Amino acid sequence: MDGLTLFLTAVGLSMDAFAVSIGNGILLGRATPTQTCRVAGAFGIFQGLMPMIGYWIAGLFAAEIVAIDHWVAFGLLAFIGGKMLWEAFHGEDEAADGDPTRWGTLLMMAVATSIDAMAVGVTMALGRTGLLVPWYGYLVCCGVIATVTFAFCLLGVQLGCRTGNRYGKRAEIAGGIVLIGIGLKILYEHLLLGG
Repeated sequence: MDGLTLFLTAVGLSMDAFAVSIGNGILLGRATPTQTCRVAGAFGIFQGLMPMIGYWIAGLFAAEIVAIDHWVAFGLLAFIGGKMLWEAFHGEDEAADGDPTRWGTLLMMAVATSIDAMAVGVTMALGRTGLLVPWYGYLVCCGVIATVTFAFCLLGVQLGCRTGNRYGKRAEIAGGIVLIGIGLKILYEHLLLGG
């Protein structure tokens, strides 16, 4: 894997997390620097760790994980997106309790959006070329993926805040629909396209 391929892989892997970060920004309306960094950090860490996890378990449980990973991602994203829609339609009081930067919620979103990165880890384990040849090559790849995802998610939260402040409840509804749509896209790619 050369540097350009690695960068493009990192950008591709970060797109789901970027979209979810926009949804988080919409839900927050105004994000503090701590909230923004918490969202970006959670997504970046999981996007960076999952390829390493995929690498280690590639020989052990690859078939079992591939059989259910898309269902897990869909379930988590549909649940969070559905919760956002519920809060959008049921008044300000309930919506105020829906802080997407709580660690439990962030953990679910980070896992759901990084499952595809585990498949990249499996690929990394099978193709030891370019940056992957030295023993530390896997760490370099995971670090680049984590850094790119972190940067995109910082931007995503801020874009979502601007959109949420401008469009209010409609933006929150759109954010919920986007999360559910990402889950459906993952199902579509795995079930119909065999991705």
